[in-house]
Amino acid sequence: MSASRLYVVIPCAGSGSRAGGALPKQYQRIAGRPMVEHTLEAFRALPGTFAGLALVVAPADSEVGAVLPRFPAPGEHLLRVGGATRAASVRNGLRALRDLGAGAHDWVLVHDAARCLVTPSQIEALIAACQHDAVGGLLAHRLADTLKVASPEGRVASTPTRADKWLAQTPQMFRLGILLDALERSGDTVTDEASAIEAIGLAPLLVPGSAQNFKLTQAEDFALAEAVLRSRRSVP
Repeated sequence: MSASRLYVVIPCAGSGSRAGGALPKQYQRIAGRPMVEHTLEAFRALPGTFAGLALVVAPADSEVGAVLPRFPAPGEHLLRVGGATRAASVRNGLRALRDLGAGAHDWVLVHDAARCLVTPSQIEALIAACQHDAVGGLLAHRLADTLKVASPEGRVASTPTRADKWLAQTPQMFRLGILLDALERSGDTVTDEASAIEAIGLAPLLVPGSAQNFKLTQAEDFALAEAVLRSRRSVP
């Protein structure tokens, strides 16, 4: 257990069509830098923590070299094994990490490239909470808004309690062997790693995250992310 290493996998193979723009959303600029560069910097700010950091891109990705000319640095890997779905990209990335020497008992933190507002302290909090846990876990944020369930006609069908509801975030941290097995069993239907882990009968740990650790999806999300990043720069 004490010899387990930590790896990072960042799926970066999506097109981000809902965000608009000429480039995939992960390569569009926010606060003067490509979105994915902000994401990478949060993990690079913890030197010595990770045995390897892997960016998973589509095999035919022709933009990553121009967007990230200094990637990969030592200890980083550009994996051109991205799939048609997020689950496929993560699954292929885990296999590639295994081929590079990562072991089944090593921990892997999977993080969305489009969650560029994650902070080093949030990453450290996840690691501290999960590194001695039997299952692993994920950053998540308690639901603050009232939740509605819609009918087929687009009307309110019910209002479930929000007391036990959380919004799943990333990173999500699990043992490589268990996570790869879970993803291979679940196929491409799951939208996050915790869902695959749940499907094999395990209960991931919920680690409090932050409302700022949201996933950029729509065009309007970029302006909010820009404001957050610029406000952080202005803090002494």
